[in-house]
Amino acid sequence: MVFAEARLKDGTRALIWELLPSDREAVREGFETLSEETRFHRFLAAVPHLTDTMLDHLVDQVDGVDHVALALVVVDDDGKGVPAGVARMIRYSDRRDAADVAVTVLDEWQRKGVATVLLDELMRRRPAGVTRLVTTVTADNAGSLAMLRRLGPTVAEPAGPNRLDVEVELPAPDRETSTTAQDEIL
Repeated sequence: MVFAEARLKDGTRALIWELLPSDREAVREGFETLSEETRFHRFLAAVPHLTDTMLDHLVDQVDGVDHVALALVVVDDDGKGVPAGVARMIRYSDRRDAADVAVTVLDEWQRKGVATVLLDELMRRRPAGVTRLVTTVTADNAGSLAMLRRLGPTVAEPAGPNRLDVEVELPAPDRETSTTAQDEIL
């Protein structure tokens, strides 16, 4: 497992690692703590609970090649880890240069830099050959739109009621700071 250490905006220490099948229950439990608004912004629909099929996709189908998923755990003063968020990038099977991206941050950790830190690491570990992100967000999700715009030149077009299709052109990966499965950063 590859670890990365990070600091949130307020200096809080965090660890990032690849999401593993052993994280399945933590993902389910974390989802249950999300507000309805956070759930809706993540899935663009009312999702009361994650089903086993959804968990299969979100956790068990992570392969580190075409589906990269990272978990961020905040480390408290006692050294105990507290889950704060998950970010993922899934390459489209019919557009090998494009991927969808999603970030979920537990409500209590929102606006503290969790998404920024996760996305920075996700960009370093993105699937080889992915040069653009293609995703849909709710038009009222200013945080997600700002986050996507920070990643590169962005085009957002209406895609139905309160929906935007967003495409982001990504800069070439910085190979010097790129991590591989053999790297361990601590």
